Amino acid sequence: MKNRKQIALSAALVVVAATVVGFQLQDGGAEADGGMEDHNHAAMGAAAGEQQPVRLSEEDGRRIGVTFATVEERGLERSVEALGTVAYDETSLATVNPRIEGWVETLYVDFTGAPVRAGQAMLAIYSPALVTAQEELVLAMGLLADAAPGRARDNAEALVESAQRRLEYWGIPREEIERVVATGQVSRTLTLRAPASGIVVEKNVVEGDRIMPGMTVYRIADLSTVWVEAEVFEKDLGLVAEGRPATVRFEAFPGQEFNARITYVHPTVSLESRTGRIRLELPNPEGLLKPGMYARIRLEAPALEVAPVVPRSAVLSTGTRSLVFVRSADGTLVPREVTPGRTVGRDVQILEGVRPGEQVVSSAGFLVDAESNLGALTAGMGMGMDGMDTGSGTGEGMEGADHSGHDMGADAAPMDHSGHDMGADTAPMDHSGHDMGADSTSMDHSGHDMGADTTSTDHSAHVMAPDTVAVR
Repeated sequence: MKNRKQIALSAALVVVAATVVGFQLQDGGAEADGGMEDHNHAAMGAAAGEQQPVRLSEEDGRRIGVTFATVEERGLERSVEALGTVAYDETSLATVNPRIEGWVETLYVDFTGAPVRAGQAMLAIYSPALVTAQEELVLAMGLLADAAPGRARDNAEALVESAQRRLEYWGIPREEIERVVATGQVSRTLTLRAPASGIVVEKNVVEGDRIMPGMTVYRIADLSTVWVEAEVFEKDLGLVAEGRPATVRFEAFPGQEFNARITYVHPTVSLESRTGRIRLELPNPEGLLKPGMYARIRLEAPALEVAPVVPRSAVLSTGTRSLVFVRSADGTLVPREVTPGRTVGRDVQILEGVRPGEQVVSSAGFLVDAESNLGALTAGMGMGMDGMDTGSGTGEGMEGADHSGHDMGADAAPMDHSGHDMGADTAPMDHSGHDMGADSTSMDHSGHDMGADTTSTDHSAHVMAPDTVAVR
């Protein structure tokens, strides 16, 4: 029974509330005007979509983690961070490649990575063409020794020079040629020697292999100086230039920095990674740095011009604009649009929007921004129900509601309360002054259980039209 009573009362209250709202919207009653006299709806509509200032108590700000930073005017020290790898100094690479055909008889350097010195024996090869050339040189030397002065001797000397020149063109060392001339002995094999000192980084033969003219048998790299090839983002390419110093760090040597210098900036940018390549030259006298090692490079650049600076966390970017929240003199957090400049580390330049000495929100700014957006949303909403107390749902909020002067039109829908149990504490409903139209449908209260303490409904002063059916 109690549930039925609450449902019936709620339905009645909804109907009455709808009637009151309709009257306020239609007639602009005095009570509605008085309740909203301080609200400018035109201003609220204009403010919709614009962020509103936020006012937080000190305790609320501390609870959500709001902190502040002072706008400073200074020049930011710029630096460029990049990753790179150690590579060979290409200008110091040397190769061992014979100019004659032959077979490898002996390998004196038989593994990759072996250190070699300039002039060190690398391998011995057998070549039939080389043996023939040495025999021709020995024969020419014999003719020269037996030739009489004059034209015959001149011809013999020309043959000797031709045989020596052929051996030189094949890359035979001068000392080997002089040995053949001095001893007259033909060597079956030829020893090829290292043209420079360094590390063997490539070996392409084993004993017994056939080699051809121009074939690279060994490749030797001098590691006393190494290169570091690094990738720099496109936005930082304007800060790098040849000759500028840099510091390089390696994971193999934590806490140790190596000084380097930019020797070349590549003229192209990668379409895939949007980066440009730079080259640094690094001394490596002890051989600590090995090709293939990863390197972290820090390049110093000229400082930026003096301008207001705030922490990067203070700037909230929406994609189309950037905002900061500035604390005013009374503690209000006011959103302000700014124009950010370059970002260096944790700081960012502000070209327009703030002045040195102002305080801005530096942390939890997204929470303040959410509160500001919520304020803008509620500011644009109409408050037509302002001042209306809907109560608790049991009829208490409408207690004593005065409907005097309401015109219940001819087409008003009937309100059938038959079978309702009007509790003992039901509040009175004063209908004094209501004009019940000629065609008003009767309100049948027959069968209602009016409790012992039920307050009577006062219909005094109601104008009952001639055709109005009496309420029983």
